[in-house]
Amino acid sequence: MTKDVLIGLDSGTSVVKAVAFDLEGAPIEHVARPNTTIPVDGSGMEQEFGRTWDDAALVLREMAAKLDARGLRVAGIAVTGQGDGTWLIDRDGEPVGRAMLWHDGRSGPIVAELHRSGTAKAVQRFTGTMLNMSNQSGQILWLKRHRPGAVARAATAFHCKDWLYFRMTGERATDVSEGTFTYGDYRTRQYAPEVLELFGLKDEARLLPPMVDGTRQHAALTPVAAAATGLPAGTPVVLAPVDLLCGALGAGLYDPEGRAGFTVIGSTGAHMRLVFGADRVTLGEEVGYTMPFVAPGSYVSMVSNMAATLNIDWLCGVIEEVAEAAGATLPKRSDLIRLLDGRAAAAKPGRLLYHPFIAEAGERGPFVDSAARASIIGLSGTAGAGDLLRAIYESLGFASRDCYESVGGTPAEIRLAGGAARSATCRGILAAATNAPVRLVKREEVGAAGAAMVAALSLGILPDIDEACRRWVAPLLTEAEPPDPALVSLYDRLFPQYRTSYRALRPVWHALEDLRTRG
Repeated sequence: MTKDVLIGLDSGTSVVKAVAFDLEGAPIEHVARPNTTIPVDGSGMEQEFGRTWDDAALVLREMAAKLDARGLRVAGIAVTGQGDGTWLIDRDGEPVGRAMLWHDGRSGPIVAELHRSGTAKAVQRFTGTMLNMSNQSGQILWLKRHRPGAVARAATAFHCKDWLYFRMTGERATDVSEGTFTYGDYRTRQYAPEVLELFGLKDEARLLPPMVDGTRQHAALTPVAAAATGLPAGTPVVLAPVDLLCGALGAGLYDPEGRAGFTVIGSTGAHMRLVFGADRVTLGEEVGYTMPFVAPGSYVSMVSNMAATLNIDWLCGVIEEVAEAAGATLPKRSDLIRLLDGRAAAAKPGRLLYHPFIAEAGERGPFVDSAARASIIGLSGTAGAGDLLRAIYESLGFASRDCYESVGGTPAEIRLAGGAARSATCRGILAAATNAPVRLVKREEVGAAGAAMVAALSLGILPDIDEACRRWVAPLLTEAEPPDPALVSLYDRLFPQYRTSYRALRPVWHALEDLRTRG
């Protein structure tokens, strides 16, 4: 008897991956390829449409061959991917230039204008989301100023996953979560014409694709896409929510009592709380996303800081650069991180204060400032690499606390995913910095898993969200790791200094930005 599997396709910023799961949620096969991003104009970041689709199709083709060799049948495919950004196509379905990605910072000055004018706050009353330079709206305004021909030629504005869904099914659509937090009303889960009017984008309403609910709707893989992917034509394809929501679902954010939160410590940081009822949503003063979730009547309040493990990558890169210049041989990056992690575990807590704003695009949570930059306070000649990595870990814990406090407070328990969450030292620091127990989900690809869960709901394989989480998530959650009371006490004293010091540095960031801009 042929066994059915579900494929979760997750096209992230740096990697596109496909994971096949059996109907009980166990991973069967995994295929991945690196994505390619293109830096432009100093703070710009773009991606080629064709390359993104080709990479996804190749991953699916390799997956199809593996499953066929094992006699497994694909019951459905769910597509998710990196959020925000702007992927424009024309009426013939051809790309209009290259895609602007979520960490493209070129719309920063426009976003700052919209904040100063009060437009961002007015829009938030509908979308539940405070504008930042990752959002498609600001990017389209930038394109109208700098590349008006591209906007005039475009017929549809996609996000990454929407583009892949279009190539697989021929359907122009976006999901409810991303459509709503960009141009909609989170209460009605529909587009709000008032939002387009506030942005001055009434003429661009033609670009907005229909919103679909992946838990209830799906389309069929076209013959052309079947030939490209090696999968049978007619295979059901589900447009899942944005990757962060899929990751939250796959990692256990759903809790019928709404007590759990979810933090991703990946390239970026994301911090989410589950809220039941639109009237219970807390809107951030300066930042925050509100996204309809897959459970009926539920919403996710999220604040995302721009750089998390990117700070660790920077530290490793500096060490590797110095070693290369000296002609020394270093272990591979993963081994180097393990070595540094051991030294961070032995380092004295709170010796240095670090601000994790290493991204070229600045910061978007819990404040929006494209000029924000990382800094180290308290450095002395006796500080070593372990002290610096510990300070980075501590800054990620403080960033998590800062983000949660901006949208209603830290949850009773935090569930963790992302590369840095594998470090027991980092987990312990985050638990103490937030004063909340943490649980690690023992699943590598939570985004692909969450997408596949949406497909299972859409196809009737799983009856509801409670059963989905009972079977796919609960067995993979580790025991809660409580915070160390001594560390909690120390970090409670240090956190105000973390926040006060970065606020004091904001004029300096802007003075430096002005110097850089003027050359």
